[in-house]
Amino acid sequence: MAQRTPLGDADCSIAQALDVVGDWWTLLIVRDAARGVHRFEEFQRELGVSRKVLTERLKLLVEAGVLTREPYQERPVRHEYRLTPRGRGLLPVLVALQDWGDTWVLGEGDMTATTGESSREAVRVHALRGTAVPELLLPDRFGELRDPVADTPFTVLYGFPGAYARAGSYPPGWAGIPGAKGCTFESCTYRDQLAQFTEAGATVHGVSTQRPDEQEEFAQSEGLRFPLLSDAELTLTAALRLPTFRAAGVSRLKRLTLVVDRDRTVREVIYPITDIEGSVRTALTAVRAAATA
Repeated sequence: MAQRTPLGDADCSIAQALDVVGDWWTLLIVRDAARGVHRFEEFQRELGVSRKVLTERLKLLVEAGVLTREPYQERPVRHEYRLTPRGRGLLPVLVALQDWGDTWVLGEGDMTATTGESSREAVRVHALRGTAVPELLLPDRFGELRDPVADTPFTVLYGFPGAYARAGSYPPGWAGIPGAKGCTFESCTYRDQLAQFTEAGATVHGVSTQRPDEQEEFAQSEGLRFPLLSDAELTLTAALRLPTFRAAGVSRLKRLTLVVDRDRTVREVIYPITDIEGSVRTALTAVRAAATA
């Protein structure tokens, strides 16, 4: 294994963190582990990295407590690699890197809660169609852990930047961020059409990076009758590489909608959303079409 050279600044947490994850392949391994890749052959297939380099990086991450190595087969013994709590603590770092890349490398450097239909960000999000949502749990607005994919034929999972019961709770300048406004209208539109989604065999879940208590206050004020899920720890965001923007020091989801079937396969992606009411109609049409396919 190649010998690492520890960075000399023992009092700088940035330097010490980079001593563990300051490597191209290392962070990409963490990225893929977050989205449900766990086995050596899967990592190698996804990353296109040599067996030698992958072996070294996995060993480093296990030794650093970022990954745990767990046997899944006895004869011969084979192992899976899964994120530890320390490893999951890196998810906000990955999301921040993605947000920076979307804004400053792929974009124009402006803060926005949406994107252009032909942007590379939109292409990445639409590539979710046909992929699987990894098994994970998110707290609902009561703090109970829920699977974002319901046990119904379909789940409409709409992500939104943030919705609050009181106007004064919105971050400063919120109304001036392109694509940020409209979360209350979106949730209320799903509320008013919930019976139609239920009749078509779909459960509606809203998800944002807000805290559960904020979501509970909002849901109570608007009389929502479907779950709101909190991705404050960015578990789902990192797993699906969902687009984000930063406002008031918090990573927030850009507005998008996924239609997911019971097998966790993404059947439809709606992004970017410029017509909120139209996106709800599109989601309902997609569910009805998938139900008769």
